Amino acid sequence: MVIGDRLRALRQQKKLSQGDIEKRTGLLRSYISRVENNHTVPTIETLEKMVRAMEIPLYRVFYDSDDPAKAPHLPAPEDNSGGENSSQDLHLLDEFRKALSRTSEKDRNLLLFVARKMVSKAERSPTKRLRKAK
Repeated sequence: MVIGDRLRALRQQKKLSQGDIEKRTGLLRSYISRVENNHTVPTIETLEKMVRAMEIPLYRVFYDSDDPAKAPHLPAPEDNSGGENSSQDLHLLDEFRKALSRTSEKDRNLLLFVARKMVSKAERSPTKRLRKAK
């Protein structure tokens, strides 16, 4: 979906001109045209101005239905449906959290330094670059 095309279609459904949107939002007509012709990607704030001017909810820009999309079912954090390792992982993270709370600030900074080095080294590794290229 291209946002500019969708905004134009919604504006035309409401029988509004770019000039009407300009008057209601304060955005320049040339800017509105650039957005609708996909030359410019609007910010969320600009999208909010445009949909308010058209008197429609923001979700209509991204979802083509009168009914809002239903939120997907996400398991609760206590739900162990993630497999047999999830309870072990939670236990390990809890133990790590407790141990970290007992360390000195100097030791925490050292651990963060080591973790950053590991991440940057992993990002530079040839296998990581090969995986990104695929």
